[in-house]
Parts: sequence; C-alpha cells; structure tokens
Amino acid sequence: MMKKNRPADTAGRKRDNGASAAPRVDEHTVTEPSVLMEFLLAVYKDKSRTTVKSYLAHGQVTVGGVAKTGFDTPLCAGDVVRVTLGHVEKPFTHKMLRIVYEDDDIIVIDKRNGLLSMATDSERIKTAYYILSEYLKSKDRSARIFIVHRLDRETSGLMLFAKSMDVQHKLQKNWEDMVLERKYVAVVSPPMREEEGVISSYLAENKAYMVYSTKNPDEGELAVTRFRRLKTNSRYSMVECMLETGKKNQIRVHMKDKRCPIIGDKRYGGISSPIGRVALHAGRIRFIHPTSGKEMLFDTGVPALFETLFR
Repeated sequence: MMKKNRPADTAGRKRDNGASAAPRVDEHTVTEPSVLMEFLLAVYKDKSRTTVKSYLAHGQVTVGGVAKTGFDTPLCAGDVVRVTLGHVEKPFTHKMLRIVYEDDDIIVIDKRNGLLSMATDSERIKTAYYILSEYLKSKDRSARIFIVHRLDRETSGLMLFAKSMDVQHKLQKNWEDMVLERKYVAVVSPPMREEEGVISSYLAENKAYMVYSTKNPDEGELAVTRFRRLKTNSRYSMVECMLETGKKNQIRVHMKDKRCPIIGDKRYGGISSPIGRVALHAGRIRFIHPTSGKEMLFDTGVPALFETLFR
C-alpha cells in the first residue's frame, strides 16, 4: 500500500524560447514494506512495465533523496519515493572541462590543460568558450556566454564566465575590486631556494608574442606576483603564486625571472615535464558575485599529477 502525495514543487519556469516547463515530480510515501519495482507498478497502473523500467534506467526515481535503479530495492514504511516524469536533462559532461558552479549570471569552470579559453585564427571550436556556448544553447537557443578573463592553453584551472554582457562589463570594469584572491600552483625546476617573496616587474610583449620583464615603466605594464614555497626536493619545488595583477603569462615570466621556470614550459625556459604538461594550475578564486554581492570561493586543490613529483 502507498499514499500518493501532491506533485512536488519542481521550481521550474518556462523559458522564453518556448521550451516546455520543468518536468513534473511525483512524490509517494510508502505505507508498508515492498520492493521498488512492485511499488512503482502499483502506483502507475496506467503505465506499461517497459515505461516503469525506463524510469529506473534513466535515474528518474529516488528513495529518500537517493537515485535508485535496482528493481529489487527494498522499501520500508515511511520511505519517500520521488519520480520525475517527462524530459530529464542530462548533466553536462565534457572531457576538457567541468562546470564547478552555475547560476543565472555566471558559470565557473575547471579547465583542463590543452584547451584554449577562446577562439584564435586557427582554432574556433576546441575552446572553453565554444563548449560552454553550445551547452547553454542546448537549453535555450538564445543563450550566450561572455569571456571575463583568460587562462593560457597550457594552464589548467578555474575560469569565470558571464551569461550576459552587463555582468561581463561589471566584472571586467571592477575586476581589481571584485576579485579578492587568485592563487595558482606551479612546479618549478631547479628548486626554489626562497620560502616566500614578491616578484615585481613591468611586462611587455615582442613581435613574436613573447612576454618579457623590463624595468622601464614606459615599455610595459606593472605586474606583481607573491609566491610561497609549498614543497621541495632535490629536483623540483611546488610553489603557490598569488596574483596581485593579472597580466598575460605573468607567472610564467616571473618564475623564469627567478631562474626557476615552470617545468614543461619550454617557451619560458622550462625543462621537459615528466607529467607531460606545463605544471601550472589556477586552483583558487575568490570574488564578489556581480549580482548578489555575496563572496564566492572556489578551490580545486593541487592536481594529483603535481603531487606525484614529490612522493
């Protein structure tokens, strides 16, 4: 036996492009011991056995808030079974990035190394911008995504995107005030002797798009990086870098200036990387939400591959 409750609040709203509202969620309270398949067949007498099986197979059934797929999942009196009816959006997955956070105004992602932030003359599709744009358009054809800041192709880690031009402009215009903290983790070689310090220089770019440090303020823009040594051994040091300014290739150039270039970063003097990548990761970002005004913090920690160099 069971008691059927009113459909649960789906908290959905109809999209402007005419897409249907969020799926209906039915809620049922178990009144006596049973197994899940028998329970569902008794509840949905007007549905075929195949249809009820599909609810389970597609993860549309939860017991006590936990998704269940097993036909013989035991049920006890008092258990709450929820069934989502209608189209269920599949969670976003992509081998080159994952969505860490999303709301109506922003998306925070964790980008893999090797993926461009945005299009270049030679590549327009294999970019974080394109992947996110296609993801949003799959839900709403009128949706757009806007670049707020960039990560180098070789760098992995956290990136922030805006869902409207207004939010993009607000973040970029007030970047120094709204972004409270940006920390990277790098593995450098040879090992860094200093435990902590500050690197300050003016960065300029030559005709070959190589960024370099200069002491001439008329030639470049001021860049400041604070660093702290986290781990070290005979070959490498793991260094935490905190940006006080966000200039192109800033950390890569400043580590070269310290004569401790990032491993794998051959463009800026680094040795070959035993982990097969440039060892630079944007692991932490803390900022003021552009709409709510709340402080947001995201931290992905140190990549496992970096840790293998210190075992």
